[in-house]
Amino acid sequence: MPIVEQLLKSVPADQVVVDPDIVASYQHDEAEWAPYATPVAVVRPRTAEQVQAIVRACLEHGAAVVTRGAGTGLSGGANATEGCVVLALDAMNSIKEIDQLERYAVVEPGVVNDDLRAACAEQGLWYPPDPASSPWSTIGGNVATNAGGLCCVKYGVTRDYVMGMQIVTGTGELVRLGRRTAKGVAGYDLAGLMVGSEGTLGVITEVTVKLRPLQDPQRTIAGYFDSIVDAGRAVAAVAAAGLTPSALELIDKQCLIAVDAWKNMGLSIEANVVLLGRIDTPGLVGDQEAEKMLSCFDEAGATWSAVSTDQEEADALFAARRLAYPAMERLGPVLTEDVCVPKRHVPEMLSRIEQIGIRYDTTIANIAHAGDGNLHPLLITSHDDEQARTRAQAAFADIIDAALELDGTVTGEHGVGLLKMHGLVQELDPVVLDMHRSVKRSLDPHGIFNPGKVFEM
Repeated sequence: MPIVEQLLKSVPADQVVVDPDIVASYQHDEAEWAPYATPVAVVRPRTAEQVQAIVRACLEHGAAVVTRGAGTGLSGGANATEGCVVLALDAMNSIKEIDQLERYAVVEPGVVNDDLRAACAEQGLWYPPDPASSPWSTIGGNVATNAGGLCCVKYGVTRDYVMGMQIVTGTGELVRLGRRTAKGVAGYDLAGLMVGSEGTLGVITEVTVKLRPLQDPQRTIAGYFDSIVDAGRAVAAVAAAGLTPSALELIDKQCLIAVDAWKNMGLSIEANVVLLGRIDTPGLVGDQEAEKMLSCFDEAGATWSAVSTDQEEADALFAARRLAYPAMERLGPVLTEDVCVPKRHVPEMLSRIEQIGIRYDTTIANIAHAGDGNLHPLLITSHDDEQARTRAQAAFADIIDAALELDGTVTGEHGVGLLKMHGLVQELDPVVLDMHRSVKRSLDPHGIFNPGKVFEM
């Protein structure tokens, strides 16, 4: 095949993968039922210049480029399209620099989130964005989807930490965007435009992210609830009380049981829903905020609540939150939602999700970055049950509709990919969609970057 021959001339032969069994492992991300095809090749470059050579080869032959990191995405954004070249950046995993004075790090896109956080911690610094997939997901993928995480309720999402980047453009140029200074307004924020673009505007080959001092010690506040709506009311009450927790996570009993069955963590939760809050404000003020959160839980109907004095137990509960999705996935196909609504509407949204599950006879487990209204209902089905799959997909669409009715968005952090394309059309004004298409045509004039994703051209 001509494109494969050109790739073999452009980069070392060991970086071009055509073995069908290996290629198959790069066909799709973790999104359930999102369509995918077989790529003509997978290429695993190790330098930005090699990425540039690959893109130029694809431009010459009119081959689509689908970029991927660790493949942990949940929207189909990294799924291969017919005849494409999958550009896998997992081998570009170097932390190039950590600057303690200016508080930034320069990394390649294949660096795993937790590895960056650990390296920063050794120098007394902290990279806050912490998606639940942080032990596996990569910085490039986090940037491509503008990933959030557990602590983003207080510290913001990936976009808030990206200062600059190096990219390969839609015309095959290798350029730098953004800055490394604390301030800078020279020109449009093109680096910001790349964040959340899901590989449709260019290929990110390096990222500069800002860092913070290490986080202060956290107090953990746990609350048990009989009703998911009561837990939602507690979330709204925390916001109304003026509290900004460093985390406020929701996890239901189904998820905790699945995690315990998988990892044997000894979880014994006598509640249908658990809220896990954290406060990292130092000193007496932090103690007062923890007590105030406790009161919010109690007033919303908590059957039990406490400020944890057992750090090991508290850490185990947060570890279970991170493991919830893969634990549920072991039980059968899981269609994962990612809607986000204003905090005041969290109780109503959770109620609607519950009703949608009943209406479509679909089991829906719940995890959520509840503190900022980012909900992740997990629609559970059985293998080879087409009727259950059809019902789950209908429920998925209704959850999107409900979120939009409550002034929300179709995706908080997973991206549009393939699964949310219809929802994006519902959410954005047609004029705004045309603005998106104009940007895409300008930066990717030949239409090779991740075609058919996010929105139709």
